Amino acid sequence: MMEITPYSPEIRFSDIDAMGHVNNAVYFSYFEQARINYFRQLVGGQWNWKQFGVLVAHNEIDYKIPVLLNDTITIHVAIESMGMKSFTVFYRIVRQDGVLCASGRSVMVCFDHAAGQSIAIPPVWREKMEILSASQDN
Repeated sequence: MMEITPYSPEIRFSDIDAMGHVNNAVYFSYFEQARINYFRQLVGGQWNWKQFGVLVAHNEIDYKIPVLLNDTITIHVAIESMGMKSFTVFYRIVRQDGVLCASGRSVMVCFDHAAGQSIAIPPVWREKMEILSASQDN
């Protein structure tokens, strides 16, 4: 069974704002890194980003509690839904004690950068994402 290892970012001092917690905008960088982690595990390191790229069409986040400099967090990624050319990624940021800090979504559009146009979700991605989604539902 295929399983994706969650991503654990290092919380840097530069991520912290004047209020002493991770700045709200930094969460989107954490989501991006978690997506890269997900795709590396999904399709491997030989991904041709120019031919089978993705673009962010929409981002959203719900903040629950602040993340602090000395916290250890893990970001869990799942594919929430898939269309023909796009899919929605769902994120959960969980602190070391199991408390949910934030959740969010990104709508991603598959894109051929060389041709300059959107493309269907590559069949191998779709197959693997469906397998992962089915295993996460159980």
